[in-house]
Amino acid sequence: MDDKVLVFGHKNPDTDTICSSIIATKLAKHLGYDAEAVRLGKINKETEYVFNYLGIEPQREISKVDEGQKIILVDHNEEAQSVEGREKAEVIAVIDHHRIADFTTTMPLYYIAKPYGCTATVLFELYQQHNLEIDKEIGTLMLSAIISDTLLLKSPTCTEKDVEVYNKLEEMLEINAKEYGLNMLKAGTDISALTAKEVIDLDAKEFMEKGKKFVVAQVNTADISDVFSRKEDISFAMEKEIADKKLDLFVFVITDIINTNSKIIALGEDKELAEKAFGQELDEDDSMLLEGVVSRKKQIAPPLLENL
Repeated sequence: MDDKVLVFGHKNPDTDTICSSIIATKLAKHLGYDAEAVRLGKINKETEYVFNYLGIEPQREISKVDEGQKIILVDHNEEAQSVEGREKAEVIAVIDHHRIADFTTTMPLYYIAKPYGCTATVLFELYQQHNLEIDKEIGTLMLSAIISDTLLLKSPTCTEKDVEVYNKLEEMLEINAKEYGLNMLKAGTDISALTAKEVIDLDAKEFMEKGKKFVVAQVNTADISDVFSRKEDISFAMEKEIADKKLDLFVFVITDIINTNSKIIALGEDKELAEKAFGQELDEDDSMLLEGVVSRKKQIAPPLLENL
């Protein structure tokens, strides 16, 4: 096959989306495609830790695709989270673990979506199905993605399959996965050098539902107060994003990876949706503590969507 196929995850990429695009590219090449992994934004500190550990460079960054470009989507399917020009590109495959929303194509495609905690877990199964070797680099990328998306198996999104694959990879790689994972997660919590705008864009996902447009952004930390101390600047950046993107709601989630709690800041005309979704009132500073809540995909986005 002569046509280049671009493989990428969502905007504001996290570790799963970056790692899974590389993992999926090797699979695509094995299946005969001229595939290239690309990314839709800068890598974060957590992913940078993984790349430094492996001694590899990030894939090139793109912002749009041309009409007719063949693409493979990983770790997402919603248009608002994808590349500019996707509606005129040719999607030949999707490998995901999220809900399916506003997704249509003009051509048949391979679509694999499983309710696992991580896209890399789905890819591990595909590698096994195709008898494709999982070397140290690919295995480490898979393990890193699982650790990231499941918060070292603590997230409610974590499934038995994620745990099974985590254990298999730990054995294959002969690595102390917990020690490696804690170092990786802690590396991702250092946001001291980032501007408030960079902080809210670090891991932000946009949703469109029932005529409402909103963003849920998330940042991990070892101490919520470290991030919340910057609330004034963060709120200002959120308000600007609301105005620039004409958002109805912006929810910023600060997640404590040690104690598995989150504190949110909710701004916008529809900020009362957060109160309905989580069954409590926002404080005077537009914040609320959500005990035991760490997952945007399972614990934050769904109740917001249900209360639109």
